[in-house]
Amino acid sequence: MSDLGKIDRELFDTVIYPELGADREDVTLGPTHGIDFGVIDVGGDALVTATDPLSVLPDLGFERAGRFALDVVLADVAVSGIAPSHLSVTFTLPPAMSDDELAAMWHGFAGRAEEVGVSVVTGHTARYAGVDYSWVGGATVLGVGSHDDIVRPDGARAGDKLVVGTGPGAEVTGLFANLFPEQIGLSPDRTAIAQERLADTALVEDAMAATNAGNVTAMHDATEGGITGAFIEMADGASARFDVDSEAMPVADGVGALCDALDIDPWHVSSCGTLLAAVNPADADSVVDALRDRGTPAAVVGEVTNGSGLYVDGTRQSHPGADPSWEAFGRLQAAAEGDTDQR
Repeated sequence: MSDLGKIDRELFDTVIYPELGADREDVTLGPTHGIDFGVIDVGGDALVTATDPLSVLPDLGFERAGRFALDVVLADVAVSGIAPSHLSVTFTLPPAMSDDELAAMWHGFAGRAEEVGVSVVTGHTARYAGVDYSWVGGATVLGVGSHDDIVRPDGARAGDKLVVGTGPGAEVTGLFANLFPEQIGLSPDRTAIAQERLADTALVEDAMAATNAGNVTAMHDATEGGITGAFIEMADGASARFDVDSEAMPVADGVGALCDALDIDPWHVSSCGTLLAAVNPADADSVVDALRDRGTPAAVVGEVTNGSGLYVDGTRQSHPGADPSWEAFGRLQAAAEGDTDQR
């Protein structure tokens, strides 16, 4: 049985990848390792699309949970350099979810969509027996633009600078601090700072700011496997070497304290909202400035050279494999359930 999270590459390659339905000429980019979106040619325009599960976490408060759920699914299209514009969504809701809770969740979800110019064009919403939180459906995001404007995560070139926005571990820090404030073991002040990181999971505006500010040759978001996994995917896809200076990496307030408390590596955990970009060296400072102008911590953290692999401070890195945040989540959830039982 597979571990929690994405299935491993071997299973994908042997079961999923060999059978992808009809072979159509209008599919200009199909499923590809390290690329989380596909591209369809429609009358000469590029239709960029990505699909993700929807997670609604009641302990965040239903309105905020709706906003967070949408930000996660928008990210994969945003990093294509094409702004997400349309959305189809399926909610398979637990019977325990009340009408008022659904209304609050949808208000947050649709409100966030309006903020970033995304229209819901179709969907399905129903309650089903056997469904529980947090996985309550899925969504497909669409964006329309020029093929020439698409930025792929495997497009880095030797000489490019590497830019990071937000930094490692913000998603996990924000989620865990909000879901398990009493179990993490931080002081109330530090917990409050860590809880603020949940807002850092929004990526659309950062991705658009980066592409508008300069010649971005590659972009990726750091989800399962974190910054380390995402940089390795980018380097492998480009057949290039990425050299990163750990001291240059931006780190948002609260990340270090929470990850230390849980004994997890912030570079290895899911970090939705963290933008990784390879940028023409002449434009790197402009991209960093554009991100900082939005209030996003950002920095040039390294460069792309000839070779292969990810090197941090001169040491080659291996892909972390399973995301350690899953195991940490299990420990925190067990502790929370134990605390509830004792009351």
